[in-house]
Amino acid sequence: MKRIFFTILLGSWVVTNVSAQETVYPASAQNETIALTNATVHVGNGQVIENGMVVFSKGKITEVKPTAAVSGAKVVDCKGKHIYPGLILSQSNVGLVEVGSVRATVDENELGELNPNIRSLVAYNTDSKVTNTLRNNGILLANIVPGGGVLSGSSSVVQLDAWNWEDAAYLPDNAIQFRMPSLMLRGGGRGGFGRFGAQQPAGDPIKRALDQIESVKVFFREAKAYYEEASHEETNTKYEAVKGLFTKKQKLFVHCNIVKEMLVAIDFAREFGFDVVIVGGSESFQIADLLKQNNIAVILEQMHSLPTMVDDDVDQPYKTPAALQKAGVLFAINDDDGNTRQRNLAFNAGTAAAYGLSKEEALAAVSLNAAKILGVGDKTGSIEAGKDANILVCDGDLLDMRSNLILNAFIQGREINLTDKHKQLYERYKYKYGLK
Repeated sequence: MKRIFFTILLGSWVVTNVSAQETVYPASAQNETIALTNATVHVGNGQVIENGMVVFSKGKITEVKPTAAVSGAKVVDCKGKHIYPGLILSQSNVGLVEVGSVRATVDENELGELNPNIRSLVAYNTDSKVTNTLRNNGILLANIVPGGGVLSGSSSVVQLDAWNWEDAAYLPDNAIQFRMPSLMLRGGGRGGFGRFGAQQPAGDPIKRALDQIESVKVFFREAKAYYEEASHEETNTKYEAVKGLFTKKQKLFVHCNIVKEMLVAIDFAREFGFDVVIVGGSESFQIADLLKQNNIAVILEQMHSLPTMVDDDVDQPYKTPAALQKAGVLFAINDDDGNTRQRNLAFNAGTAAAYGLSKEEALAAVSLNAAKILGVGDKTGSIEAGKDANILVCDGDLLDMRSNLILNAFIQGREINLTDKHKQLYERYKYKYGLK
């Protein structure tokens, strides 16, 4: 269990979690240069600097090097500590869903099948109590994704310390989400088994899925023709919403798992020239070389799960990252567990490190690789000069749940408050039962 008292390195004093989460305010802009020294710096690109130093000013990293004398900065001795880049959730509904069983707190799905004009960003709730628990587990940025339908709308990357969605926006409308209809005879998601008692529509499910896929292709063909017109008598908001796919300002995130579905995704990339990312990709290890040839990135959604097919190795989800790494496929590791609300992202990467990845490769899968896939690799994902100071100071191995203890977190140079509802409840009941 994580400590209840934690040291604020920059203030050299100790605080307890006595304030309500409602009084945990977004941090003010960084107003002084800070140098974190004498730490093991995990850059995020595979490099590790022993006894390293990270200097940042006005929200930007200015120096990353072995510890040396520095002037004009507030020096913080991090001897024995580890410094990591902030982690990134590649796919998340945080801020859109608070309590899944309470309808009034769910603002994730839209009616209809083709809704590319829906923007998840404007529905993002910065006051979610889930957000603070993510920050305490090292997650500083997230890609907020709409649900429902076939074309669900656009996702946006947000930073998790903001007053409102405008402040949170890190990269608005970075991708259009395409939830491919299942091409498995047994519908219902991972493993091919439907929900118990669920009613399936009459008719051939494969034909129905292929018809839906074709309708999406028709939509994109029409959108391309619309985009190529010099002027329009009327504005079509749905066609306007996907212009970025044709100009490469957006990517098409295709949610699918099995090989035949991923082949359809590759066909979209070839026909329309889109930058395609596979989301899910539980069978991606089978066609890793093909994905590499077509420059298709993969976001692996859930490591701690059963394999997709009954004849797969039971530990195949753990081994898939190493297979993609070996093939040279750009991939990120995600966490879509509805029970933990995505807090175990670092530990999913830790599992991958136990099944073929090195620790630094696993770290990249939840930091720099994720940033590259989401389109923010030039701003974050690694601890390099010129990038935003999205930084974690950790006592122990970030990817190991036994030793992971995040002491400090910075978003764009701002030290954020690591109080959350879980810590508050722990304090409450420790007081109630007279525990020291």
